[in-house]
Amino acid sequence: MSVLHEYAAELTRATLPLTAADERASEARYDEVIAPEGTLRAAWKTLAAAAVTLTSAEVGRLDEEIAQALADDGVTYTHPGDGARPWKLDPLPLVFDAESWTTLEVGLVQRAELLNAIMTDIYGEQKLLSEGIIPAAVVTAHPGFVRAIARPSVPQAHPLLMSATDLGRDEDGEWRVLADRVQAPSGLGYAMENRLVISRLLPDLYQEADLHRMDPYFAILRDALLQCAASDDTDPRVVVLSPGTHSETAYDQAFIANTLGFPLVQGNDLIVSDGCVWIKPARWPNTEPVDRVDVILRRVDSQWCDPLELRGDSQLGVTGLVEAVRRGTVQVVNGLGSGVLENPALLPFMAAACERLLGEQLRLPATPAWWCGEATGLAEVLYRLRNDPEGVIVRTLDGDLAGDGVPVEALISKIETHPYRYVGLARLPLSQAPSWGRSGAAEAQPLVLRGFTVRYGSSYRTLAGGMATARDDDGAPLTKDVWVLKADPDDPDQGLALTMPRTLIPSIPALAPRALEDMYWAGRYAERAEDMLRLVLAAQADLERKRAPRSGTESVLLGVIHSLSGTRFAEPNEELRSLLVDARRPGSAAHALSRMRSSLEGVRDQLSGDVWRVFGAADRAMAVARTTAHSPQIAESAGRMLTGVLSLHGVTANMIRDSGWHMIEAGRYIERSMQLCALLTATTSAHPVRATDRGILDGVLLAAESLVTHRRRYRGYGRTRSVFELLLKDLDNPRSLAFALEHLHTHLAALHESTGSTRPERLRFELADMLDAADAATLAQEVDGYRPALAELLEQMSQGLRQLSEAVGDVHFAAGPPSMEMSSLSLIEEIGRA
Repeated sequence: MSVLHEYAAELTRATLPLTAADERASEARYDEVIAPEGTLRAAWKTLAAAAVTLTSAEVGRLDEEIAQALADDGVTYTHPGDGARPWKLDPLPLVFDAESWTTLEVGLVQRAELLNAIMTDIYGEQKLLSEGIIPAAVVTAHPGFVRAIARPSVPQAHPLLMSATDLGRDEDGEWRVLADRVQAPSGLGYAMENRLVISRLLPDLYQEADLHRMDPYFAILRDALLQCAASDDTDPRVVVLSPGTHSETAYDQAFIANTLGFPLVQGNDLIVSDGCVWIKPARWPNTEPVDRVDVILRRVDSQWCDPLELRGDSQLGVTGLVEAVRRGTVQVVNGLGSGVLENPALLPFMAAACERLLGEQLRLPATPAWWCGEATGLAEVLYRLRNDPEGVIVRTLDGDLAGDGVPVEALISKIETHPYRYVGLARLPLSQAPSWGRSGAAEAQPLVLRGFTVRYGSSYRTLAGGMATARDDDGAPLTKDVWVLKADPDDPDQGLALTMPRTLIPSIPALAPRALEDMYWAGRYAERAEDMLRLVLAAQADLERKRAPRSGTESVLLGVIHSLSGTRFAEPNEELRSLLVDARRPGSAAHALSRMRSSLEGVRDQLSGDVWRVFGAADRAMAVARTTAHSPQIAESAGRMLTGVLSLHGVTANMIRDSGWHMIEAGRYIERSMQLCALLTATTSAHPVRATDRGILDGVLLAAESLVTHRRRYRGYGRTRSVFELLLKDLDNPRSLAFALEHLHTHLAALHESTGSTRPERLRFELADMLDAADAATLAQEVDGYRPALAELLEQMSQGLRQLSEAVGDVHFAAGPPSMEMSSLSLIEEIGRA
């Protein structure tokens, strides 16, 4: 039997009488797929041929493939106070026919216009407040109300470019607004990712459905942002301002920036100078900024956007941004202060505000809500709490749950003490839809739908689609793709006819110093992970030979490993396994991969989606290695991890040759040089190595990925001198020190701040000259088991490379003093020191 047949049968089967405690759980819910008589609803009938035949086995397999696809794409959601969690997508989409969606679309457009009008009024003439349509305390007591821009002179004719609205159905199947998301409406990137995955893994069902594709919507969003520019520049600069990689929706922010082609920046990447916003240059303030920002699509809450005029303890914003907004030199999307519209206390007054500002009846009513600052609202909420506490949700003005884990009487006491701070909302019996559950079957789950709108031209346009949330497991929501079917297959996607894009001048935007630093360290950690994995494979190969006594090669390679990562386990296999799976162990491959991922997440907008498959492959290999210390499995996992890391070379090879790519390669070659010095230093150990020279040199060549090259070039004759010539001085060997320094010259010279005589360039020349003057025969000479010339050269090279790395940071990453809290105390201290 198919999944939908089983689901329909479960819904319509006879049930035993319920106890009183079960009555609320049994409330009649509107089902999005199955009508009361047990038939498919209109939207699903058109998909019946493909959808009805899906069996439990097929959907279960599809669920696993979706999880792997999302992991390969690096899709995560960071739950507050916790780490990043895998994004969850249900295999079964939420489907609307054209007729039912049109009604919802009209309501969403009207709501966006209303929210824009309310914000314009609140920060302008304030007719709603002066006429008592909205009580003043509802607005002024909300933390999202920004007084610094509450004046008619601030030029924001349309402060809301984007909006999102959370919706749920009541018991009659009518849509009601649960919340408005306008501060920094998130989810559009997740919605697009959901669509990409479902279309890839359910091609038959996707192709059979004549549904609206989402791509045109992103095209008009890009154009709408460009049109927001306050200047007449033909090539306006738009950036996406992010709180950083630890934000709950960091992936969503990066996806939007990447898809729209706009830089993803953080507060420290921007400065305000001469009343305008600029990309911060390296060595600011000693360097003049050249890249002016015209539009900021912000994902930072308003109160954190400017430590000078808003929250003084913020390190997420841009000092002076409010003044730039007042001058009209930059457009912030959505406008500063829009967070006040997310106030749940506004919900009871939206209908009256709609009639006053738009002269229309409100098409999308909210769930019944009562503001406790009014006597009637307070009485209603208290009555419901005392008689049916499960039927009412109490929130504070900023939207937080007030009654979570609080006894009813204690909650009532808090409300009575400060009633204006609280809002009561009726709990709706949300509509339900089949979602794939842990039981291996489709289970009915309540739904919340998030719809999106954007102002394009003179009106708002609603995304024909969106994102639905079915449940919340372990801090990460289970989401659904939302399909809106076309009334006619020939209808244009999103109802948008093809238009010619605006003429733009091709350019390669400059990267902020923070982004360059992230890319530099991504290159270093990628090389570090690769070199450690090669060492693990070389040491494991020697262990597998099972020589007795233990070979000198094994001792040398383990010595190199221990010098790079310390010693954790006496047993070699446990030690090697730890290097693969312990991300908390500095120097391990797992640690390097974790740091590389963190660095790349900060510049996700610059990268192809293929980058994240590197981590998906590595994560699966590490998961297998964690379960066993068996030698063959360690080598197998290390090999798979190495394959994933090596694939990163292919991805970066396809990047545009901008400063970011050059910085990745510079970091890679500096790290490769340092790792090679550490590897060769092992051959200068204090004990005689002549008896095991051949084995040691083969192990070194294997770890340096040069064994095959040496055999071909020197016909397998492993003399010490030939090894050092190949690894140190051979300009044709990509793994040699000379090759790394030569290419490092190219990458450093291509960076914007390089002049040919900067300190990093001078240090590189010194290292190249030092290496060129060294003689391979002299380096290979032994004195009582030592190679003093080699040891001296490697020590000098290692020290020089460390200095070179620091110099790269000083020239290309340094961007002024660190940000400080702009509190009154710190200002007084600064004045006192002056």
